[in-house]
Amino acid sequence: MSITGWSISFNDHSHQTKFGNEMSTFKPISASIIQGSAIGPASYVVNGSDLQAVFEGNFLLKYANDTYLIIPAVNVDSRSTELSHITNWAKHNNLKLNLAKSHEIIFVDRKRKEKVSEPIKISQLQRVKFTKILGVIITNGLSVSPHVQSVIVSCAQVLYALRVLRAHGLCDSALQTIYHSVVIAKLCCPFSAWEGFTNATDLNKMQSFINKSERSGYCSPDLPDLENLCTVPQ
Repeated sequence: MSITGWSISFNDHSHQTKFGNEMSTFKPISASIIQGSAIGPASYVVNGSDLQAVFEGNFLLKYANDTYLIIPAVNVDSRSTELSHITNWAKHNNLKLNLAKSHEIIFVDRKRKEKVSEPIKISQLQRVKFTKILGVIITNGLSVSPHVQSVIVSCAQVLYALRVLRAHGLCDSALQTIYHSVVIAKLCCPFSAWEGFTNATDLNKMQSFINKSERSGYCSPDLPDLENLCTVPQ
């Protein structure tokens, strides 16, 4: 029996939530598998350990319920075989590959002078121009400009919330604490992983947002600039 089947067969389990010193009563769980539990990460590691790429040079990166298959240009003809392999592996392990949530992206260096012909589409997969990898939006031209814009929009919504809190009497010190905990975390996480894909315009947008926040009093005036801010522990 696979570890997934073992977890499902263990249907006599309950859930309890602790908040501060308060503890809820047990709530019986009669369906699904145990998510957010101590056994969850371990079961994933065990269950997915034998899922490997078929062809040498291809790579499978697995993060919880997200799996990324990376195929270099020299192995482009192996795509269908690799997809079938993953589908069959999932079926063998009592799982199902959700093709509706799966897609293909072709990364191309736009600075290359040679024109690149994209391979024929795989019928089961939608081909996209950008994707989200562990929360970071990246385009097929290796740009993170859409991600930067998305982060700034999200941070602007936090500023609106801070304006409401200020209107209700929250002091500047508390506002700055919230700003640093939420906005700076959004801007800097995980900055080191995608900084190399940014351009001057992206960095200027982020720095301008911080400068605007400083003028509004939501962040401390002695806050480091973006480059230094994202290289120190938050």
